[in-house]
Amino acid sequence: MQRYFIQLSYDGTGYHGWQIQPNGITIQETVEKALAVVARAGVAVTGAGRTDAGVHASFYVAHFDAENLNLNNEKFIHNLNSLLPYDIAVQNVYKVNSDAHARFDAVSRTYKYYLVKSKDPFLRQYAAKEARIPDLAKMNEAASKIFNYEDFTSFSKLGTDVKTNNCKVDVAEWIDEGNRYVFTVRADRFLRNMVRAIVGTLLEVGFGKLTIADFCKIIEAKDRCAAGASVPAKGLFLVDIGYPEEISRGLKRQENGNNQLCGY
Repeated sequence: MQRYFIQLSYDGTGYHGWQIQPNGITIQETVEKALAVVARAGVAVTGAGRTDAGVHASFYVAHFDAENLNLNNEKFIHNLNSLLPYDIAVQNVYKVNSDAHARFDAVSRTYKYYLVKSKDPFLRQYAAKEARIPDLAKMNEAASKIFNYEDFTSFSKLGTDVKTNNCKVDVAEWIDEGNRYVFTVRADRFLRNMVRAIVGTLLEVGFGKLTIADFCKIIEAKDRCAAGASVPAKGLFLVDIGYPEEISRGLKRQENGNNQLCGY
């Protein structure tokens, strides 16, 4: 049995997230069905992590095990993409060691959240609209406080089955890019709904509803009810996953970033 890593991207608009569940179609289920046809056998796919319903990924990694699979040409990827719907695309499939794991070997995940300042019909499914003008300097000052903490219970969806709510965040920054605001955050792991809750709370700082001290107190409260409302899922993209060199050298990354958001 040989283990493979598969690199893909997807538009999460029409899906109930990555992980298979009984109440709706998911990315994982769709990919497994296509792989089963190409591999001519049932294939279980393990993803690098969950993405919630409506969240997108310009860079996602998973692994699967299969026997007698010929990956010496582009035909395998072509056949796989021809079976997948328009909103899921495979960029690469390659062999890894039998103990390589898409989830447990990942050392970082990077998300971007997009807010457009004015109505844009071409981004209606990929960015939330925010006509008000937030104070980005204050939002970035608040975001920098995140590095002082590890327990992010206040930004976690209630009732999850994780063993710990601790995460190590090393990037958290807002940038003004003309017609949009972009928030980039990187950590070793993320809790469910964490990025969207952080963005929603930082916006309250930007609109003067919360002070920097208030933001810190919210984190320290370890209470989801203390934080702001979550922003819409459609503006959130998983854009990168970091791995050790022996795994990551097989991945394909764009030179100018993993997500250009329709070239804007």
